[in-house]
Amino acid sequence: MYENIREEELKNKIAQAYFPDFDSTQIIGNIDFAVTIKKEFQISETESVLWAEAKKGKADIFNSITQLILTVGKARTFDLTLPPAYLGAFDAEKIAFLPYNDIQEIFYLNDFNWNVTPSNYETKEFKMVLEKARAIIETNSLQFSYKTDELELREFIKINFVSGRFANQKIRIDKNNFISIYNKWLQTVKPTIAVIWEEAQKVNIIDGDFYLADLLSLENETLKEKLYVLLKTNRYELERTPNKLGMFSSQYTGFIDKQKAHQIFWNKYERPPREEYWDYIVERRDLLVPQDVRERKGSFYTPQIWVELSQKYLADVLGTDWQDEYYIWDCAAGTGNLLAGLTNKQNIWASTLDRQDIDVIKDRILNGANLLEKNVFQFDFLNDSFDKLPKGLQNVINDSEKRKKLIIYINPPYAEAGSVFVVGARKNKTDVSIKNNVWDKYKNQLGLAIRELFAQFFIRISQEIPNCKLASFSTLKYVNGDGFGHFRELFNPKYKAGFVVPANTFDNVNGAFPIGFLIWDFENKQDSKQIKTDIYDRYAKNVGKKNFYIHLGIKRITEWISKQHVKSKDNIIGYTGNNGPDFQNNNYCYLINTQKTNKNGVLNNATKYSITKDNLISICVYFAVRKCIELTWLNNGDQFLCPNEKWKKNKEFQNNCLVYSLFHGKNMVSSKHGTNHWIPFTEYEVGAQDDFDSNFMTDFIAGKIKDASLSLLPKKKPNLIKSLEFSEEAQAVFESGKKLWQYYHAQIKEVVFWGRQKANVNASLYDIREYFQGRNEKGKMHNKSTDEKYTQLISDLRKSLQVLAKKIEPKIYEYGFLKE
Repeated sequence: MYENIREEELKNKIAQAYFPDFDSTQIIGNIDFAVTIKKEFQISETESVLWAEAKKGKADIFNSITQLILTVGKARTFDLTLPPAYLGAFDAEKIAFLPYNDIQEIFYLNDFNWNVTPSNYETKEFKMVLEKARAIIETNSLQFSYKTDELELREFIKINFVSGRFANQKIRIDKNNFISIYNKWLQTVKPTIAVIWEEAQKVNIIDGDFYLADLLSLENETLKEKLYVLLKTNRYELERTPNKLGMFSSQYTGFIDKQKAHQIFWNKYERPPREEYWDYIVERRDLLVPQDVRERKGSFYTPQIWVELSQKYLADVLGTDWQDEYYIWDCAAGTGNLLAGLTNKQNIWASTLDRQDIDVIKDRILNGANLLEKNVFQFDFLNDSFDKLPKGLQNVINDSEKRKKLIIYINPPYAEAGSVFVVGARKNKTDVSIKNNVWDKYKNQLGLAIRELFAQFFIRISQEIPNCKLASFSTLKYVNGDGFGHFRELFNPKYKAGFVVPANTFDNVNGAFPIGFLIWDFENKQDSKQIKTDIYDRYAKNVGKKNFYIHLGIKRITEWISKQHVKSKDNIIGYTGNNGPDFQNNNYCYLINTQKTNKNGVLNNATKYSITKDNLISICVYFAVRKCIELTWLNNGDQFLCPNEKWKKNKEFQNNCLVYSLFHGKNMVSSKHGTNHWIPFTEYEVGAQDDFDSNFMTDFIAGKIKDASLSLLPKKKPNLIKSLEFSEEAQAVFESGKKLWQYYHAQIKEVVFWGRQKANVNASLYDIREYFQGRNEKGKMHNKSTDEKYTQLISDLRKSLQVLAKKIEPKIYEYGFLKE
């Protein structure tokens, strides 16, 4: 998560991300990183809560904590200032905490030489402390991954980093969070259990059985006996069965890592949960069979932080008394968490496809959820008739005035037919969005959008519950997606307000794209081709606003580039193509000098366009426009459009795009695949030891070869030879690139092999990268090189290319390739 940054930057980022309410600026002895209570909240002077060792990249937690112990012990820092509640260590991926009291006896070892260098892992003193500390760290440390344990880490800090608190407070487990903890258990503990899982499932034993044995235990002894699997200290006992003699026998299994991962994982949680939850948790074993059941055919589980924010936006739009004045129906309620916080239960209805979810909601009602049991019902929104609705809800839907006060408040499923990929699920699903009545009714009107489950919800709402309000979480593709033109012709309510958040703030979602909560009013029509939303980061901080454009009848960049394609088999210097006109498809945009086909011989979209002298500039403009702005979670679905004609008159812009394309990492032209026409230097400039097979690019740059497609005037006279002129930023790229080429050709001159293939005089940028970086056993190019000079040269080239990208970027908006 914090890879490829220096240690000081890492410490700053960790301080800002996880300890913003504390003082992380104090320097205490020689300790890398100290977190203290801010002065205004301190009970005593310099009250520390954490002393930690920081390491860039990926580090061994045992070594890091041992180094910290030696650092503290050598300076006897604990004699100079009060020790903290925790010692710790962190790197680019994880952070670990160890209660100070658990380790402090090491500081009082007899006849121990503390005057050693703490960072020297080879001393006998380091190894002695490591040996003593290892068991304590394994047993008592709490380790969190920034990526997978984000919420637990924040909760741990929230409840433990308090002035005057030195007792370790573990995270409590209840019936609302035991599933999310199970998902993390799957990744951490399950792989260390000595079980062949495929065989276990054949006899109806699932990983969830082992999780329940862990969960319902005290000091690693399962307390609830009527389970398939029981935890007995350091091994699992499977259900006992009688033999022919009437004697009971049991099957046992243990851990492949001596229970280390198990210990570290459960150090974070308080076991068992309160007894009142036990029966419920066991009865809901089905929720653990298997993981994708939790997604409920594609739906996201809405984090509470976004639930609360969405209700604030509803209040801002509809007024502070909105819950008294409006009716609310969550027709994709799942287990009902989106309705938490609502107060007027008389006006709330919740329905879902799954009978088990209905049982969960009703169980929550018994435990205080503010809903009426008669208003919670099973209903298949994509199949069932509204005649099946409860009478009270039917009265609202059938009354034209009451219907104006109805809010469909949902987080619908997002599964898609075709590719049928469910975000957050472990495998693709089939037939999730095509076998229903809504599909049959609207499939001829919606085009590609009908494949989306959430679009099916939206279209039924818009067409069959007229004049209502829609307040929904979803992706933004129905607003600006390329395949939603027909959908938007039917779905045109008035946009009222909304916000977007990173998708990976939702459980089990790893994608980098926005999820929006948007409020729509079907009583009125949308009169604008854009909507503006607030932006919230993963910490719920408002960081700005974002425009999303409703592109009805507007041509995309894919249509424009297809017209630049030269249908010729002669004088081809390379290929490119397109897979979709948005940022998320930019990874498939590259330059190469060989065409690709699938196993059936069908041409790959990414290489379907030929590049010749007559479209080289247009292709490079296309490539640079798509590549010079970095993909982010926020712009993931932004559409590249057909430009205006102004770009044709700006030679500097064209030449900047040419240079950007020549030196970009996605220029994958290779001399291994044919003649390399993309060498941007002469033999003399780079010290080549032989002639190049092609001087096309330097001739083109020198004006000896013309791009006929860019001629704006009739050809009355022969074109005069005129070299291309380049901006200062482009010249800097040339200069950085030339140094790289020169260094590479010096390898040929000196016949240096360094364990690599012999250098090739016709090498492209891609070939040069391959030469210095090499490939792994699977054939994938390594990200780094052991050659320090090459590393510096390629870094310089990339930095100069980034500067050039900033030069190009404003023109992308000016010429209409993107909208701001």
